[in-house]
Amino acid sequence: MKDFIIMTDSCCDLPRQYIEEKAIPFVSLTCSFMGKEFYDDFGESLSYKEFYEGMRSGEIPKTSQPSPDAFYKIFKDLLIQTKNIIYVCVSTGLSGTLNSANIAKNMILEELNDANIAIVDTLTASLGQGILVLKALEMKKSGSTYGDIVKYLEDIRPNFNTYMTVNDLNYLKKGGRISTAAAMIGTILHIKPLLTLNDEGKVNAILKVKGRKNVISKLAELVIKKIEDPEDQIIAICHGDAEEEAFSLKELILKETKIKDVLVNHIGPVVGAYGGPGALAIFFVGKHRQNHLIDLPI
Repeated sequence: MKDFIIMTDSCCDLPRQYIEEKAIPFVSLTCSFMGKEFYDDFGESLSYKEFYEGMRSGEIPKTSQPSPDAFYKIFKDLLIQTKNIIYVCVSTGLSGTLNSANIAKNMILEELNDANIAIVDTLTASLGQGILVLKALEMKKSGSTYGDIVKYLEDIRPNFNTYMTVNDLNYLKKGGRISTAAAMIGTILHIKPLLTLNDEGKVNAILKVKGRKNVISKLAELVIKKIEDPEDQIIAICHGDAEEEAFSLKELILKETKIKDVLVNHIGPVVGAYGGPGALAIFFVGKHRQNHLIDLPI
């Protein structure tokens, strides 16, 4: 088989330094914001600080997935370089991006019937998707085959845990995740939701916690109770311009586990449009993702 390459999309929210140093090909989603359209390109065109400050002042972002043509161009370019492709894609439960990629793949296969393009639905997003990209790159460097890496990414999904909270329920309301009444009542009562992604990669609320400090403690508690083989894995924490709280969450977890490493970064504008300023999310491999409420009383 020809050489192969790992690619992704901008929802992976990896630090731009990683993207550049590891030469990871990616397709950008777009964000319409403050009267302009920006490529989601890891903070280069639209800085994270500018994005979240704009949201705090009332700006409402609108996001869109890449076109099939965008995927066609990058697929064709990589294949011309005699490289087969593993595309690590944002969850189909959150975006239609995979549909565009599949259309482009079928167009390519009509022209190049010996091409290999594996599109892996990660059933997660942001840095969860990002650390799966890093794991795939690590496996390739260690000599794993194309098929081994695709199988790993597909097999790990049921045990790949994603948990998050938001600071302002109005962003969930605008994204259609909760009703106006629920947002209003939750805001008055200082309710902070604890959210997850289910086996279809869609957002589910699993707990309602009173107070920001308490919900961050619950996030740490979930990791401590559900993580498996912590010394062998990198976990990820991402945030919507809430760096201090992200590092506080990291410290809570490190006190109770022997995690190999913790990667912390911003949530980019496409994912951040739905979580808003103050969003926090954490990603790790552990017990089955549907087994949420183990010894977690409200």
